[in-house]
Amino acid sequence: MEEGPGQDAPVTRRRVLALGAGGAAALLAGGAGLAGRRSGGGAAVAGAPGSPTAGTFSSAMASAVLANRARAVRDGDRVAFLATVGSAPAAFQDTQSRVYGNLRKLPLEGWRERVVTTEAVDGETAVVRVEVRYRLRGFDRGDVARTRYLTLAPRGGAWTIVGDGTSRGLADDTDIWDCGPLAVVRGRTSLVIGDGPGLGGIAARLDAAVPVVTSVVGTGWAQRVVALVPADATLASALAGPGQSLGQIAALAAVAPAAGNGRGEDRVIVSPGTFGRLNELGRDVVLAHELTHVATGGARDGRTPLWLIEGFADYVGYRRVKISTRSAAGELRREVSAGRAPSALPSADAFAGGSPRLSQAYQEAWLACRMVADRYGEAALVRLYRAAGRAPEAAALRDVLGLTRERFTALWRDYVKEELA
Repeated sequence: MEEGPGQDAPVTRRRVLALGAGGAAALLAGGAGLAGRRSGGGAAVAGAPGSPTAGTFSSAMASAVLANRARAVRDGDRVAFLATVGSAPAAFQDTQSRVYGNLRKLPLEGWRERVVTTEAVDGETAVVRVEVRYRLRGFDRGDVARTRYLTLAPRGGAWTIVGDGTSRGLADDTDIWDCGPLAVVRGRTSLVIGDGPGLGGIAARLDAAVPVVTSVVGTGWAQRVVALVPADATLASALAGPGQSLGQIAALAAVAPAAGNGRGEDRVIVSPGTFGRLNELGRDVVLAHELTHVATGGARDGRTPLWLIEGFADYVGYRRVKISTRSAAGELRREVSAGRAPSALPSADAFAGGSPRLSQAYQEAWLACRMVADRYGEAALVRLYRAAGRAPEAAALRDVLGLTRERFTALWRDYVKEELA
């Protein structure tokens, strides 16, 4: 008896694969997402004219404090790090103590904070916008950049950190060191970081998925991956990027923004509760799906049709599992059996959160890619995927398969009926 990949659960966004009929198990996973927008204000806000201490603060003073923090992280000097917040409220000191502990657990290749602008200066405090830069040794090719806000105040003749920017409505970019006490698991080709459960199992699954993905897409990718596994679902959503909600998503491929004009660094965000509800098969499929996005740049792809991005990732995700097409496309099968076969390939809107046929959209996309592999070969599917990233969809179908979009759609409709009727 085949095992469906998950447990029943409501779906609010992007992806669900419902397997089987009547009490079917649901597998939830994230599509490719972009976590590339950083918070941050624009021009600096000047202090009140004539303020008695406004002229005494300069960004160089803040830079000196930040240099001490970076040195403390590098040298493992907790006392020196906490000295930079020694005049802050106890709650903020506790938060910074946890951050320091988490930073020391990460395989950091450089970590520094740079003042970008002075957001505000008044008679008592100065608020600065800070760019944090770091990279994870052995995994990141460039620096990741995050925005933070720090409030400084004069204490004992020097400026020192007394808080963040929340009192002025300024929100930091979230990063994994904002979790509770971190654990770090290093696999053969994976780095799994978080305070959520099952990090070792996630690392093992990712390690097993790398050769599967590589066997399809080739060796022209890093063949390694960083996964972030926070215990808190709200933090997982924040790691995924502005406007994201991972409450009903098992995992999401995202891009951590780069410093300057860099390409950014790939991350797989694992949503704690939803991933935990999946069975063994479901976890394998989800992580292979997301790893395919990492390998193909799906999280940063703005040209390839979404049905091809998601369908290709599902094709790879299901490649090593034993499950029938009728089970894997259970919701679509019920529609086909009722005489409601799809008439057109799913549009980008069909993959949006709240779409009434979200499950079916993924199943339709998967079967489109599966049809190409069955009839033209897996290599042709890969060529089609790559061609669609360079040229319009119609041109890619013509050049790789010799088909118009209308003919491709007709063949796909027939294939869906054959497989699911």
